[in-house]
This record gives sequence, structure tokens and C-alpha cells, in this order.
Amino acid sequence: MGPPGAGKTTVGRIIGHRLGRSVIDVDDDILEKAWDMTVAEKLSEVGGEQFLEEEGKALLNFTISGSVISLTGSNPIHSRSMEHVKQNGIAVYLDVCTEDIIERLERMKVDRIVGQGPEVSMRDILRYRQQFYKKWCDTRVLCGAGDTAEKIADKVLEAVKRYQDSESETFVSTRGTLSRNSGSNTGKKFFSDVIVEGLAPDGGLYVPLNGLPKLTSSEWQRLVNMSFPERAQVLLERCIHPADVPPAHLLEIVERAYGENFACSRIAPVRHLMHNQYVVELFHGPTASFKDLSLQLMPQLFAYCIPRTCNYLVLVATSGDTGSAVLEGFKNLSDIDKQRITVLAFFPEKGISSVQKMQMTRYVEGNVKAVGVNSDFDFCQRAIKKMFTNSELTGFLAVEYGTALSTANSINWARLLPQVVYHSSAYFDLISQGVLSFGDPIDVCIPTGNFGNVLAAVYAKRMGIPIRKLICASNQNNILTDFLRTGEYDLNGRRLLISVSPSIDILKSSNLERYLYLISNGDWQLVRDLYSQLERQNLFRVPGSLLERIQQGWCSEEECLATIQSVHSATGYILDPHTAVAKVVADRLQDGTCPVVIASTAHYAKFAPAVLKALKFKEVTENTLHQLQLLHSLGSLPPVHNTLLESLKEDKQKHKICEADHSALIHQVETFIQDKFMKVL
Repeated sequence: MGPPGAGKTTVGRIIGHRLGRSVIDVDDDILEKAWDMTVAEKLSEVGGEQFLEEEGKALLNFTISGSVISLTGSNPIHSRSMEHVKQNGIAVYLDVCTEDIIERLERMKVDRIVGQGPEVSMRDILRYRQQFYKKWCDTRVLCGAGDTAEKIADKVLEAVKRYQDSESETFVSTRGTLSRNSGSNTGKKFFSDVIVEGLAPDGGLYVPLNGLPKLTSSEWQRLVNMSFPERAQVLLERCIHPADVPPAHLLEIVERAYGENFACSRIAPVRHLMHNQYVVELFHGPTASFKDLSLQLMPQLFAYCIPRTCNYLVLVATSGDTGSAVLEGFKNLSDIDKQRITVLAFFPEKGISSVQKMQMTRYVEGNVKAVGVNSDFDFCQRAIKKMFTNSELTGFLAVEYGTALSTANSINWARLLPQVVYHSSAYFDLISQGVLSFGDPIDVCIPTGNFGNVLAAVYAKRMGIPIRKLICASNQNNILTDFLRTGEYDLNGRRLLISVSPSIDILKSSNLERYLYLISNGDWQLVRDLYSQLERQNLFRVPGSLLERIQQGWCSEEECLATIQSVHSATGYILDPHTAVAKVVADRLQDGTCPVVIASTAHYAKFAPAVLKALKFKEVTENTLHQLQLLHSLGSLPPVHNTLLESLKEDKQKHKICEADHSALIHQVETFIQDKFMKVL
């Protein structure tokens, strides 16, 4: 199926010939025979609305199997007939370039399209019908501009093969043999499994066995004129098997995730900063950080995939931004889902900004809660990982409350996929703005602590985005940049330093494990040995030849604050401290021969004291709202984040604080579940 002029009849005939199957064209073989007149004559006789009903009735009276059927462009508008057709077949949507379709229709002088008329744009008709093709399709074929019918037929057969082989896209652990044997279903893990489990049983992280799909140049170019949600839908369809999440359900999830909850309709816009530097603004979501791009989507995917016979407790360790984004994302689930899914976030009590703490601790009712810990992020993350392998805890939760553990940290595969989307989308925004032509390279500079954001850019590059140079930017907690420079990951003698960019105050970067698995070509034995060594000795080394060419750098607190001031003075644009870290490193490492995209990971208002200090404000009160009002008075870009501002006007809430002891955190987990379970009863 697809719009008029998509080539359905021609492609159907090619496929029928290849498969040795009969081919049925609904227009010629069903409608015109049933009506004893041409489609154009019927449309002229009864008008568009009645035509759709007559067309639907004719299809309802038709039943056949073992054939290739080319639907009309308007069949999918009639719901009952599509339900009938889909009972016996796979609906393939030919998503053809609009310009190609319009050119064909003008050349063929087609006059039998419902809605066609002198006052109606063909482009508007095609745009209106897209919703019906997306609603009914089992799989989509993204056709590049100028693709021949033969090439589209190849893609259709590949898409059908993928659809029918639901076991073709399995996941493995970075540390073990899980799912590598193809004989039995036992032990195989699919997308719907890994999003629910979060962490692999052997302590490793889940990755797709066959890697991520690669798009062709013509397929990538189709994304240039799409909106952010449309780009997300295309890429996620390619990365999530339809047996796990059917395209129609995925569409509903994507539209809910990237809608009015974002302050900017472009979701993750790209803005020129200075010279050849651009920022991709990832902070327009409800909690004002890049984590919203994943965590408005991931909770809905999670709720769709979990078994209906089990409750889930999602545990989260946060260095600041993840916590509020997770709590906000899961808070907005349906009431039914909130009865089955609860979230508990642990954060370093003295290691995040006052705004970040206020964002998390305002959640005092419902299915989500945050607890402060008198330690750092690394302790919180380590404690949660241990809980997953604590059989006494997991057994207690399962037996007493029918509850299993999961996680929404970036160790969960579903957290990474949306990040691949926004790195890709930034490239296409630069094309739309006339900065690039497709195929031109860009550099990407990312402030990072847990390495997920950088890893997502690596995946985007491997899928086909022409990223020339990846630049990993750290603050004074620069263990990652040291590792990328030397191949040595050494925690010995390292003390976590509190900085003005707390979200990257991390020493033990979880997603580095996926990166090592990737660059070693899936050598799980090597990865397992490295992390075993890290557990025993707080140290591992890899051969320098193994590391891909990721450039790296770090900046001091003084450089970070000075950059916030200098950029504002020159452009009127305010960077948050994390983006400023990336700007310092980009200035140092870029060579000026191509555009560099700096990931702006949070709104500056979340770090108001540091920003005001950088901007040389002498007298600043400790009142957070007053601090934001001072920043608002500057009239700078980007504007104040209104959703963030409104959330901070709520009354400050008290919150639980526990000591840096594993048993204390386990006690918080047990108490939280007991309270929630009693409330449900």
C-alpha cells in the first residue's frame, strides 16, 4: 500500500513474478469488475465520500490468500476493509518521496484520486493520507528519491523477510555467550526482553548481536525534510523489530513522547553559535536536559513491553539530570501502568545542583520517588548494579510482591537509541539550514561522564551519518579522556571532584563497556576479562591499536566559567557549564575545516549559581527563583525554560537521605515497595 503514484501496481507485478504468485490490482481486478465501470467514472458518479464507502464494501467482499495484492491509494482510509485485508496478509507501506509521486502523477495525468480538484493541492492530499498508511502498515519500505521499481521490489522482499523472521534480531551480553547459539529459543533475548531486564544476568550490558542497521545514502536523504518525530519513527522502526513493537504502536509512542511536552516544536533544534560552531539544543523537554529525549520515550516502550503478569521496580542512579527525567517520564504513564511500574532514584546528596535536587524531590506522591545518598554517583550506580545480582533481594521482591527489578539508566539499551536519533537529526538540520550538502562531514563534540552520549554518536556514524571526528569533552574528572589518550583505565588514587558541571562528575563510565565491545568486534571474552580486572584491581589496559580515533580533552573550572562569560559577551547566548566544557575542548581540538556540532545537554537555568558567577554577578541570594529572575532579566538566548520555572515555584519538599551503605539502600528499596504495595491494596 501507499499513496497514488507510489508504484504499487508495478512493484506488485515484479514481486509476483519473482515469487511465482498471482498478482491482484484492486483498481483493475476488483473495483472495475465489480462496478462495470472505470474507477474515474465511479468517482465522478458518486463523489469522494461515497466512493470510499463503495470501495471499502468491494474489498470486504473479497478474500484471497497466497497472492500479491496492490491496494488503491485510498483503501487504507476505510478501517473495516483494512481490518479484513490484514487478517490474511502483511501490509507493506511504500513510503515514496513526495516529489517523485507528484512528478509521476503529473506525467500520467491521473484523474481518479479521491479529493482531487482545482482547489486542493496534491501535496496536501498526500500529507493527509500518510496517517492511514502508518496506521495500518506492518512494515515500511523507505524509498529513496529516484529508486527504480526493481530496487523497491528488492526492499519489499527484504522487509517481508525481516518481518517474518522475528528471531533475526537478538541481543547479547558484552560479557558472555548469551544468545549466540542459534539452535534453540532458550536464552535468546529480543528488544522487548532487554528493555525490561536492563542489565544482563552476567553483569554485562545488552547489545544487538548483528549491530545496528545501515541506511543507504538515498534513504538518509529522505530524512532531511522530515520533522524530528518523523525522523525518530523511521530510525526506531529500523532498530526495533516489529514483533517487539509494531510500527503503529511505535508511532503512538513517538507522537506522545515528542509533542507538547517539549517547549520547542522542533524538539532538538540546531542553532549557530559562532564561527563554524553550532549547538544542538537538547534541553527543551520538561526537565530541561538531554535526558528527556530518551526518557519521554523509554518509559512508554517499557510499559508496552513488560509482561502483564508482573510488577516492576525501576532503579536509577543519577548524577543530576537522569533522575528528574526518569521520574517525569514514568510519572506520566497511564494509571494502569503506574500501578505496575514504580521508580526509585538515588542521587548524591551533595553532588548535584540545587535546581536538580528540587526537581527530583518534588515527587512525593504516586509511583516515583527520589532518595539522597551521602556519597557520590559512582557509589549509587555501583550499589544498584549489585542489587540486580543480589538473589536475596530479588527473591524477596518476587515472592512477596510479584515485583522484578529493572533500570532506566543508560545501561538500558532503550536509553541509547533515542540519542542516536538526535545526533542524526542535528546533521539533517544543518542540511536544511544550507550549511551542508548531504555527504559533507561534521565534527561532534560532547560533554560526557557515563559515555552514553558519545557512544550514541559512534552508533550514528556507523549507521551512515558522516561524522568525521568525535570529540569527548570532560571536566576535571577526566578519567575518560585519559583512557582514550592512553588506553589505560585507572581508578586507583582517583577521587571524584565536585564541579560546576555535576552531570559529568563520574569516574566509572558504564557505557564504555559497550564501546569496548564494539571496537573489539564483539570480543566478549576480552570485555569480560577487562571488567573482571577492573573489579579486582581498579584498573585495566587495552592496546592502543584497539581504540578508534576519538579525540579527547578536558577543561578546568576556571576555563569553563570563563567560556560562559566570553560566549555571552560575544553572542548574547548563555551556555550551561556542561556545554561550556564541550566548547572549551572544541576550541582546542577542532581544525576549522568543517562544522562542529556541540551537544548542549542542559538549560543553563539548572545551574544558575555557577552561571551567575561566570557572568560576574556580585551579589546573588540563595533563593533559586531569584537567581532565575536575574538570568531572565538579561534577555539572553536561549530564553528561560518556562516548564522548569513553574516546577520550581512548587513548595519545597523534604526527602529521604541515607548513608553510603549498601544495606541502607536496600532498606530504602524494601520500604518503598512495601509502601506502594499497601497503597495499591
